[in-house]
Amino acid sequence: MGTSVHTMNELFDQLGLPSQDQQIYKFIEQHKPVADSKKIYEMDFFSDSQRTFLKEKTEEDEDWAELTDTLDSLLRRPADIRPS
Repeated sequence: MGTSVHTMNELFDQLGLPSQDQQIYKFIEQHKPVADSKKIYEMDFFSDSQRTFLKEKTEEDEDWAELTDTLDSLLRRPADIRPS
């Protein structure tokens, strides 16, 4: 697999989500961890149009698939536990 021609910021733009680095980090932290049984395009916190985009890009578009896989992986990591 080659290097993606797109960035995570562009993926969030395509999803209609805030796409600044800090906003992406916040989104991931807010929604993780997600169940292993769900595919990224089945996750409830995405809208119907976002899920459709993610499904199409995951299954059909190699350029975007690498990023959707990365986002999927980040959303499955355990939540950060930080001292109060």
